[in-house]
Amino acid sequence: MKRKLIAAIGIAGMMVSIAACGDDSGSGDSKGTDAKELTVWLTVDAQNNWPELVKAADAAVQKAHPGVKINHEYYGWPDKNTKLDAVLATDKAPDVVEMGNTEMLGYMVKGAFAPLDTAKFDNSSAWLDGLKASVTYDGKTYGVPYYAGGRVGNWRKDLFASVGVKSTPKTYAELTAALDKVQKKKGATFSAWYQPTRDWYAAMSFVYDAGGSIAKEEGGQWKGSLSSPESVKGLTDFKNVVDKYMHGDKTKDESDRYIVYGQGKSGMIFGAAWEGATSEDPKNDKTGKLKGNLENFVMPGPSGKNLPVFLGGSDLAVPVKSDAQALAAEWINAFTGPSGQKGLMAKGNLPNDKTDLATLKNDPKTAVPATAAESNWFVPMAPGWGQVEKAQVLQTMLQNIGTGKKTVEAAAKEADAAIDKVINTR
Repeated sequence: MKRKLIAAIGIAGMMVSIAACGDDSGSGDSKGTDAKELTVWLTVDAQNNWPELVKAADAAVQKAHPGVKINHEYYGWPDKNTKLDAVLATDKAPDVVEMGNTEMLGYMVKGAFAPLDTAKFDNSSAWLDGLKASVTYDGKTYGVPYYAGGRVGNWRKDLFASVGVKSTPKTYAELTAALDKVQKKKGATFSAWYQPTRDWYAAMSFVYDAGGSIAKEEGGQWKGSLSSPESVKGLTDFKNVVDKYMHGDKTKDESDRYIVYGQGKSGMIFGAAWEGATSEDPKNDKTGKLKGNLENFVMPGPSGKNLPVFLGGSDLAVPVKSDAQALAAEWINAFTGPSGQKGLMAKGNLPNDKTDLATLKNDPKTAVPATAAESNWFVPMAPGWGQVEKAQVLQTMLQNIGTGKKTVEAAAKEADAAIDKVINTR
């Protein structure tokens, strides 16, 4: 999956009147039962990579509802939300819309999407925890997970073999021992593990591995929890990685990690499953040695378990202003149900449910990302989380920790204070 999911949740200009249109029934089933037309907004990923799955969902709905017209519109990620925000302020909302899972929260808070009855969706009882969290707000479900992409470790087989390491690590002790050997061999200007300091997705994996969290809800209010003993332990584990193995610019984020990796300046990365393959692409591989020489593996964590990973992906939602909510729910189920998931997996995606994920674990070609995705986490589903992301609170904290500007404890305490100021703001 060679696109970067948009993490920003800001919804400029969305009209407050949307919230007044919500249906508290928790199903949306009573609206649009007899609709004769359906408008589905998807991103160009579906148009370019699995159009046959879209056609199959259309056919299933039209078989059940002869004469129904289904319209499709496709958008690129950068401009989708601008167009969605504009149309949600009118009476011409689409009936189904694809959202990046980190984009869902702001829209749910504003009441833009209709609540859905999970019993109407075939895989709902087995949805992956992190994906289920992305469509759940205030005890209700406002979307359906579509597909996912996880994070894995990736290293250069030749480099690690040169220091006597012949197989990928199964424990964190094995991982650090191998990294220590590579670091010693390559010297202080080489990054045995290129881990950008501001990469909060990676850092929070260490926090959750240690039993910590970004924020917790208590008595209906959210509070930052990065300064808890567990979270500080995870942040310290992350700092140790950056201090020992990351010898690049410690003010950078992960946006060009695959490019740096392709330049041969590091022995390992921890990132999206597609990054290794992109690094060894001839246009990115500046060493001429990476093709067929990179290997994904499940990241072990300091806790002794697999490192929990952030699951990026897409969800499908039904705008509250849709006049065909029941039909929209049927289309979503046809698209994301068992046959749809099988088709998406065949295209290299992770499924939305644990049952299908288990089948991927049994295939050597997909076992690593599938196994890694079993242990996952998601952002706090708090009304003001979008403001936390917009302010880059976590990135600032991590840069202060990684550069040594502040201690872990001081940086975490400062981050909690910044989180507390906005996380409960609607």
